[in-house]
Amino acid sequence: MANVSTIKVNFKGGIVPPHDLYNILVAATKSGLLYVRFGLRQQLLFDFATEKADEITAELDSLGVSYNFSNEEYPNIVSSYPAEEIFINNTWLTEKIYREIFDSFSFRPRLKVNICDRDQSFTPMLTGNINWVASQTERDFWHLLIRFPKTNTIYEWKDIVHSHDIAAMSFRIEEIILQECEKFYENDQANGDDLYGKVNTETFHAKLASAPCIFPPFNLPYYEGLNRYDDKYWLGIYRRDELFSISFLKELCLLCLNTGAQLCSTPWKTIIIKDIEEFNRNDWNNLLDKYLINLRHAANELNFQVEDNSYKALQLKHHLVKYLNDDDTRTFGVCIGIKTRRKSEVFCSILVRRRPVLRIGKMEFFHVYDILCAKDYNPNERTDFIYSNGNPKFVLAEQLRRAVLSYYNHTKEPEEVPIISSWE
Repeated sequence: MANVSTIKVNFKGGIVPPHDLYNILVAATKSGLLYVRFGLRQQLLFDFATEKADEITAELDSLGVSYNFSNEEYPNIVSSYPAEEIFINNTWLTEKIYREIFDSFSFRPRLKVNICDRDQSFTPMLTGNINWVASQTERDFWHLLIRFPKTNTIYEWKDIVHSHDIAAMSFRIEEIILQECEKFYENDQANGDDLYGKVNTETFHAKLASAPCIFPPFNLPYYEGLNRYDDKYWLGIYRRDELFSISFLKELCLLCLNTGAQLCSTPWKTIIIKDIEEFNRNDWNNLLDKYLINLRHAANELNFQVEDNSYKALQLKHHLVKYLNDDDTRTFGVCIGIKTRRKSEVFCSILVRRRPVLRIGKMEFFHVYDILCAKDYNPNERTDFIYSNGNPKFVLAEQLRRAVLSYYNHTKEPEEVPIISSWE
């Protein structure tokens, strides 16, 4: 079997310009690719035989496309923009503000940056290293939560920062962390106050936070199907195998260009098309019919977060989904994550963690599974407790079902609580 490599193309904040995507897909087609995927950080991913690397990268270079080749040197900026107007209402954070912030990033971050509205449960708020969360009370100001790279240590910044300075302060913080790796990189004892003292906040428009950042209770919205909002429609498309046909996406891009619809990638490895007008609704239905795109999958399936580039994790998801479906288990509102690699980042209320009983070098033997739950089952909480550990695979699905039941037995209306710790 040929070695497989992956190229990742970033789209800031999950905003996908249809013209750019179309050209990228044309380049991928020239190299014989038929399918692409979308990743947890809202990137475009495509896999290919390693011997074709020169051919594919030459096509992308001719388009002037920036990309990561089988690495995460420049992780994408994640944002809650795809949920704006659809799952987020009555907030000061508008499309214009999002776009101004993205445009202000004149550099490619080497650390993970998340930019999220506080009043939503669709986009992970703390899976980045530099996490910006919109203030609920101060217009144009943001809370900042640092998760030091390769650790689960979180530090809440003392100040809230103006929208215009998000990019500049992100650059400065990244610069300090990468220059002083011994203090702040892969160091569980990283000192947030030390980092704060090294950033000259007087050069930024910032002010002391009057209260800690508080997250709302988590409730995952149903993010698939053709749905009405205001006087328009939005379309969410999920693929069970995570694969999107290139021919389908090319036609989708052309339809977006012809109708003025917006295309976004989401942290759920799906796409959302916004601003679909009533008189164009049949055009979208016809496109779905042509490519036999199924909608309205069960929430049991949509509620999973699976690592990128992990066939074993995807297989495990299908195994667990089948059990939950056969049992007709309700999972609405809960987010289930699957983790098979150390240091990977998965956003979830309940985590299924695969680990080897024996490891020799890079080889692993005899896997078992742990089930961990976030505090109050809120994925934006970094604390956790072990629900069940050391499970063989044949009992895992039933143990997961019981963990889901424990979620529903939990307080129906949990109080909002400040972020305080970390989750491994």
